[in-house]
Amino acid sequence: MTPLLERPVHRMWLLHQAENLIGFYRPITGGPAGFRMLGTGGTPMFGSGEVFGIHDTTRIVHVFSLATQMGIPGLRDGIDQGIEFLWSSFRDTQNGGYFWSVNAEGPVRADKQAYGHAFVLLAASSALRVGHPRAQALLDDISQVIEARFWEEGPGAMAEEFEADWAEIGPYRGQNSNMHSTEALIAAFEATNERSYLDKAVRIAGLVINRAARAEGWRVAEHFDNMWQVDRDYDGDPMFRPAGTTPGHALEWARLLVQLHDLSGHTHAWMIEAAKGLFARAVETGWDGERGGFVYTLDWDDKPLQPLRLWWPNAEGIGAAATLVKHDGDPLARDWYEKIWDVVAAQFIDHESGGWYPEILPDGTPGDAIFTGKPDLYHAFQACLGPLLKPGVHISGDITEAL
Repeated sequence: MTPLLERPVHRMWLLHQAENLIGFYRPITGGPAGFRMLGTGGTPMFGSGEVFGIHDTTRIVHVFSLATQMGIPGLRDGIDQGIEFLWSSFRDTQNGGYFWSVNAEGPVRADKQAYGHAFVLLAASSALRVGHPRAQALLDDISQVIEARFWEEGPGAMAEEFEADWAEIGPYRGQNSNMHSTEALIAAFEATNERSYLDKAVRIAGLVINRAARAEGWRVAEHFDNMWQVDRDYDGDPMFRPAGTTPGHALEWARLLVQLHDLSGHTHAWMIEAAKGLFARAVETGWDGERGGFVYTLDWDDKPLQPLRLWWPNAEGIGAAATLVKHDGDPLARDWYEKIWDVVAAQFIDHESGGWYPEILPDGTPGDAIFTGKPDLYHAFQACLGPLLKPGVHISGDITEAL
């Protein structure tokens, strides 16, 4: 039987799903402070006091830019609104850098997080690809901030967090922020062809994956001290810094490593070895054999620590499987591509109201233990877009003729 990824009707279905997601999230624009957060039915949840995280805003700019590249019209006003929101509300004109969250009155959390700055770089890079007139200024500004404040040349990775005045908050170093920094640096390289971005991405991957994850049997260690030693006992924010290991991040890294391998001229053979190792380990240990889908976190014995099933690890599993199949026809990834989509289509896609449910509880119903409403377009949209791209073309590349 023809693999699912190659079937014309499946590819039409993916395009339809991508278009449906964009349609669901179009109402996110036009709020009193910029974007609006959407509830499960797609209507705005809050009024003028709504708090916006920088990752929410930047991801909308990124995805609306991707959709515009694809040829979905009517999104440039949303991109423009997002760029303006980032520049005028999130940007700290006194100290430099970008606040973690804001509302209509100003910053709510004024701290400076590597995670948030990575997504500013991603948004700027994606907006530059569709010719937004202010994207270059945003890209120049965020690149300078990252170089001056976050990049640590010694280990070759990003520092984690600072107060508004750039006093360092603590010795913590995080995998998650560095993974998304890798993603954003790749996008900046693809948008500008400036090698320094790619060089930084390769160094982060070498530290977090080739050194640390390899030593852990292709488990992705999440938490480190400032000497980049693994901290197995760390238990922080349940959304961004949960305890244990996170199979979804191993899947996300698998996709990024194939992209890095391609962009680096196929000179780092370890990247493909690592991508395959991470994928195999994640599907072996992270999949819920009874209910389907990936559990959120595992302990260091690979037992479920947080058995809640979230949408984004499954979206990243789809992206990783599709990327590995297109790389060399990987049979394990081919089988899992179909298996993950079966679960997502049956349990996570809201076929009545639109969008994807962010959480599925043990009883199989949608929940809100960590997330409220339908907060994210980014993972779901990329899960639909990535499989459509030609081999060797990745999400941050030129996708105008790559579908």
